[in-house]
Amino acid sequence: MRIGIIGSGNVGGTLGSRWAQAGHEVAFSSREPQSEKMKELVAKAGPTARAATPDAAAQTSDVVVLSIPWNAAKEAIESLGDISGKVIIDAINPLLPDLSGLQLGTTTSAAEQVAAWAPRARVVKCFNSVGFNIMANPAFGAEKAVMFYCGDDASAKQTVKQLTEELGFDAVDAGPLRQARVLEPFAMLWISLAFGGHGREIAFRLLRR
Repeated sequence: MRIGIIGSGNVGGTLGSRWAQAGHEVAFSSREPQSEKMKELVAKAGPTARAATPDAAAQTSDVVVLSIPWNAAKEAIESLGDISGKVIIDAINPLLPDLSGLQLGTTTSAAEQVAAWAPRARVVKCFNSVGFNIMANPAFGAEKAVMFYCGDDASAKQTVKQLTEELGFDAVDAGPLRQARVLEPFAMLWISLAFGGHGREIAFRLLRR
């Protein structure tokens, strides 16, 4: 699968590297794709990874991951060109600068706003509810951390489920895209626990009976 990473920081770098190491063709995006930082990231990810400008990464990919700060999201999406039909994985949380809460929520969500900015793309919310360290290793002994996702396109969600399970998560369909209204606040629980004394090596598990 061809995957473009828009925002190659901790989250995007971790996800992209793991997918590249699994054999997917990954394009990490940067305004300076030839920078030393990008060269190091590509070298770590392996031979199926490369660096590109954001628009080139998006245009040559089937799946585009958004892992950028919320305040930069609209401009970043507009810079990608025509992304009609592409699967967009929205990993963004609309956080306040001090991480004390969200800039919007309950009656709408960042994911729904992303879908409005990219109306012909197929947006799926995913990878927003734990830190990048858990994305690097979601295994807790024999248990798998849960990763919820939501979206309105069944085929796009199946693609995201596959990519999520490849990383070792228990991938759970949370419903339509409007469910991001609860998944984004849910991320605040992980953030508040992680920085409130429990540390970052924590995740959630969905129990079934």
